[in-house]
This record gives sequence, C-alpha cells and structure tokens, in this order.
Amino acid sequence: MRTKIVFCLVLLFVGMNSYAQEKVNDTPKKILIAYFSWGGNTKHVAEHIADLTGGTLFRIEPEKSYPTEYTPCTEVAKAEKETNARPAIKNKVEEWEKYDIVFIGCPVWWWTAPMIINTFTESYDFKGKTVVPFCTYASTYRDETLAKIVELTPAAGHLQGFGAVNKNTRGIEKWLKEIGVVK
Repeated sequence: MRTKIVFCLVLLFVGMNSYAQEKVNDTPKKILIAYFSWGGNTKHVAEHIADLTGGTLFRIEPEKSYPTEYTPCTEVAKAEKETNARPAIKNKVEEWEKYDIVFIGCPVWWWTAPMIINTFTESYDFKGKTVVPFCTYASTYRDETLAKIVELTPAAGHLQGFGAVNKNTRGIEKWLKEIGVVK
C-alpha cells in the first residue's frame, strides 16, 4: 500500500512539473530582432520577421558607415575580415535583459557574417537567451553564416536559422511556426 501511495505522489509531482513547464513555455516571450543591413535586403527580412512575431527591431549601425558603392564596400569588408576587426556600433539595445529571444541577422560577406556581428555579440551577455540566426545571401554560404552566429553566442540556446535569397520573404512564416516562435 505504501508503495502505491509513493508511486501516486511521484506521478502527481511529475504531472505538476509538466503542467508548470507548459505554463512557463506558454508565457509570452519578449523578442528582439537585431540586424545589420547594408543594401536593404536584411532590413526587409528583419521587418517581415518583426511583423510576424511582434518583436522589437534593432538596427546594428556602424559608427563609421560602409561605402555605398558595392566594390569599395567589399574591399572594406574584406580588410575587416582579414584583420579580425571589430567595427564600432553607433547604438545600444535598451533594456537588453528583458528580451528572451534574440534574432540576429546579417548579409553574407566574404563567406560569413560581417565583422560587425562579432562586435554586437561580444557587447551583450547571451546567457539565458535564445538566439535565432538569419541571413540574406545571393547564392551561397548561408549555412556558414548561420553557423557563425551560433558560434558567436555559445552561452545562448539556439533555434534553427533561416537564409533568405536577397530580400525574398517566402518561407519565413512557415519557418517561424516550425521553430515555435509563432503559432
């Protein structure tokens, strides 16, 4: 008889923990969509994600603007990568601690995330956060860029990332549902 009572108490405790966990998971999460965009593609994708999630947009803006012409911009980006530079960021996320989920987005530059993404990820404590990487690209290196964002945020949990070709938003809503960020 005593064994049955203990077994029932264990089941009751496990059931209550499961219920409590479900309630915690049902709590609305505060979402930040942090993005760096040079030509507007990543900004477009970030805005679409914000529209679907209700998240707050944060533009990662360099203190010193990149050249507006394509070739000079690629030369600056290449030099930054080769020197492992950390371009300064003009602005800061206000109330960082209130965000649970942080989307981090950027274009693919020289086969990976631009160096300003390193600056951003090194500027904040990601412990207890969930990071969702996304990027825009023309033809390749999507997976390498998404993996770099994960690598730069080792203290965070991570959800599957998304790569958009240029500013194409097709598939984003489906992806957000698959990773459980929207219903």
